[in-house]
Amino acid sequence: MASLNVGNLGEYLREQRRNAQLTLRQLADAAGVSNPYLSQIERGLRKPSAEILQQLARALRISAETLYVQAGILEERDRDEAEVRSVILADPSITEQQKQVLLQIYESFRKENGLATDDDSKPSS
Repeated sequence: MASLNVGNLGEYLREQRRNAQLTLRQLADAAGVSNPYLSQIERGLRKPSAEILQQLARALRISAETLYVQAGILEERDRDEAEVRSVILADPSITEQQKQVLLQIYESFRKENGLATDDDSKPSS
């Protein structure tokens, strides 16, 4: 696991919050974290957990994997696979069963092409 790059994460979060036209307090409320804690994250003083990053991503309507990469939790090369999974899982036009089948097909193609898989990122059945 890469070391956390909290300064860049904070800058990135601030930029995403501003793009979403949210105040610090609005984002903190939406993500279920305290205003001072979010401020410390944005200033690079705190290292948020993956769970907090997920809550922030949900509130900002961005992929949690993007924040994981910014925080150094997820390697950049793993992001593409994670984003494919996220897009499939988020698609409201297909059923849960269809999503699982698509993920299985995607995984089989990756294996066929000799690409490593990350069993931890597989969705629960």
